[in-house]
Amino acid sequence: MNDATNYKIYKILEANPEISQRELARKLDVSLGKANYCLKGLVEKGLIKVSRFSNAKNKLVYLYLLTPKGIEHKAKVTLRYLKRRMQEYDELKEEIARLREEVACEPGEIRKKD
Repeated sequence: MNDATNYKIYKILEANPEISQRELARKLDVSLGKANYCLKGLVEKGLIKVSRFSNAKNKLVYLYLLTPKGIEHKAKVTLRYLKRRMQEYDELKEEIARLREEVACEPGEIRKKD
């Protein structure tokens, strides 16, 4: 799993620890099998724990919680993810500046083709 996937899983589980694997897969835009694989990997590494409990609506619900080790890992993943996204942002700004020079546009101006 890459940092982007880990980051998204941590954010989703943090916001909704009772989420089903099917819903997690939908939010990640991956197959149910991949969501299950990712969760199993995080459990095996001791980064999340899974608890079962009864719920009035669903007889059996799983609760996904970050362990202390998982919280520490989430912080590291978030930092790496942020650095990568900032680098992508800087590269995109440079590319936009080069393209503007290429078409001789002023910032904020978009030329229409005649």
